[in-house]
Amino acid sequence: MKILVTGAKGMLGQDLCPILEDNGDIVIETDIDTLDLTKGNDVEKFVKDLKPDAVIHCAAYTAVDKAEEEPEKAELINAHGTENIAKVCGELDIPIVYISTDYVFDGCKTTPYEPDDEVNPQTVYGKTKLLGEVAVKKYCKKYYIARTSWLYGHHGKNFVETMISLAEKGNEIKVVDDQIGCPTWTVELANGIVKLFSKPYGTYHVCGSGETSWYGFAKEIFSQTGMNEVKLSPCTTEEFPRPAKRPKYSVMDNQKICRNWKAALHDYVELRNF
Repeated sequence: MKILVTGAKGMLGQDLCPILEDNGDIVIETDIDTLDLTKGNDVEKFVKDLKPDAVIHCAAYTAVDKAEEEPEKAELINAHGTENIAKVCGELDIPIVYISTDYVFDGCKTTPYEPDDEVNPQTVYGKTKLLGEVAVKKYCKKYYIARTSWLYGHHGKNFVETMISLAEKGNEIKVVDDQIGCPTWTVELANGIVKLFSKPYGTYHVCGSGETSWYGFAKEIFSQTGMNEVKLSPCTTEEFPRPAKRPKYSVMDNQKICRNWKAALHDYVELRNF
């Protein structure tokens, strides 16, 4: 297939594009420097000229806390930008994969979220990503909404590298232990996206299997990197306030699309050591 990837220079895009190419696909990489998704006419012309067989829409405003200060910018990119590309995909009958988030949920459940569970985002980021989902459903018959969570990868700032960096400096580290979710390696998400093309259109949860807290995630990072002498202690969300409210529980049922998060983390650590 000829696949157009937006946000190709992002943390996910940099892992996704080579995986698609290894799968035999022709990949058209775009980012803000080649395609501004907020300009509807430009998006329409770009897609119509290229006529891709599918679009994977990774581009997004992902600064969760800063979005609380810049709601208009977050909405422009996540909602209107997605609407622009969804419109032309729907018009040309091109399948689209839209990368969404666990932040569309309020975190009030105590069992894993299913794709058809009620959404109730509590942050600007979550609300704008949900508006993107709504746009994709409105304009496209052929769509995959891929919700993911707690993303980390070799090509961007992420929790794993932050923890390792703090440990190397000898810092005493406190990590929140009352937020529960699913850590997801970008390579796992990329492979999960490839799997979606063999599934019926619809909404899926493409995240690491299993669950943990941020504190549990940090403990596993230090265990797998051999940094067992780190001074690590748990804390509550109230002890570590952030501008954007985090879901207390955002575990999602991924229908075995991705591996257990600990196995994925093992492979991530192995690769970073080369």
